[in-house]
Amino acid sequence: MNLYAMLGRRAEDGRPVRVGLIGAGKFGTMYLSQAARTPGIHVMAIADLDPERARAACARVGGLDPSAATFDAALSQGNTHLTDDSMALVAAGGLDVVIDATGSPAAGIAHALAACEHGKHIVMVNVEADVLAGPLLAERARQAGIVYSLAYGDQPALIHEQVDWARACGLDVIAAGKGTKYLDGYHYVTPDDVWEHYGLTAAQAEAGGMNPQMFNSFLDGTKSAIEMAAVANATGLTPAPDGLAFPACGVHDLPHVMRPRAEGGQLHHKGQVEVISSEERDGRHVTGDLRWGVYVVFEAPTEYVRACFDEYGLVTDVSGNYAAQWKPYHLIGLELGISVASAALRNEATGSPTGFRGDAVATAKRDLKPGDALDGEGGFTVYGKLMPAATSLAAGGLPIGLAHGVTLKNAVTKDQPVRWADVEIDANIQAVQVRREMEAMFADPAAAAAQ
Repeated sequence: MNLYAMLGRRAEDGRPVRVGLIGAGKFGTMYLSQAARTPGIHVMAIADLDPERARAACARVGGLDPSAATFDAALSQGNTHLTDDSMALVAAGGLDVVIDATGSPAAGIAHALAACEHGKHIVMVNVEADVLAGPLLAERARQAGIVYSLAYGDQPALIHEQVDWARACGLDVIAAGKGTKYLDGYHYVTPDDVWEHYGLTAAQAEAGGMNPQMFNSFLDGTKSAIEMAAVANATGLTPAPDGLAFPACGVHDLPHVMRPRAEGGQLHHKGQVEVISSEERDGRHVTGDLRWGVYVVFEAPTEYVRACFDEYGLVTDVSGNYAAQWKPYHLIGLELGISVASAALRNEATGSPTGFRGDAVATAKRDLKPGDALDGEGGFTVYGKLMPAATSLAAGGLPIGLAHGVTLKNAVTKDQPVRWADVEIDANIQAVQVRREMEAMFADPAAAAAQ
């Protein structure tokens, strides 16, 4: 709770935290808007495949001076260097924290490994990379003496914070997750029909610069699967055997719905990750929905604590045993500075993988045949399904982060997982090698946890 004061002291001492941002998209631009007005922070460099997009982002948010000719000039003069060379950014002298906001799993893995090599803390906005190989990357970072952190403002880190709060209070966490809009059939939505589910026309979406495949990943359940895998790997909570059920639930019903089935709820087990839907299955809107927020459900360990829940007005289930806390919104890049400051000033992550417990596996949206090319997250061919890591490893499941631009060797029927054995894939690609190494590293622990 002292980050602002610590940043202020760094500003007074003339030693700001120097930050390098990779990826000047929406998340990155939102961070820049706040970094420019946060004392003790210097955005020393921005890397983007199109440096002019980075320049435009700086102009849009104001407060930054993207005029440095070199990294050294940015370091000494306090302005911001723009480049298309992300690896040069990671290696730049004087840099404290690297932010990967690219969304590319392969790029995220490369940047995290480079950060380990050059001794720079890394904040991984790129949850796709985290789910593909985060447990291994976090271990590499630990060995290198740097922080590997989930991104505060994105839902996985906010969920981790709530879980940590409950446990630090001595409360047992029963469930944690986020809200979204989900209806039956959404797994099979494609970029061609995504906008009708958002209530937009294609022309409106295009005018707003909205990418249909990216937005479809939010709708078809892929992003939810990825994010809940990240939460499982960071918190020790685990998925249900069948993955996400997306029960309809408002915030005041959390203690009723997010309790074990044996007690009238919809959980497979205590200690589960789950995503709740803002819509009933018949399309009616849920009262008090949590579409944009996160939650944690916890259990009273004693009769005394149950009485305290009642005395202080907590909303509980009928037994009084289960209660919930929630945060109604997440502000993505506007909140990212918490991760940056935590890594640089406290040497702490705002969530980081501690094991391999959940995975997001490519699953067929329709019957697929040999020769079909997979188009990855939010596309026409596959959606990401949350699985326990042990189930994914036993099935040889292909992670959704590697299911783009690969060709099928075998037919895969609708709703069945795509396996490594079903695709032609280049084993020499760094992301493939790192993922395979992670699978080998965690195969025995994942199998033991499933027993």
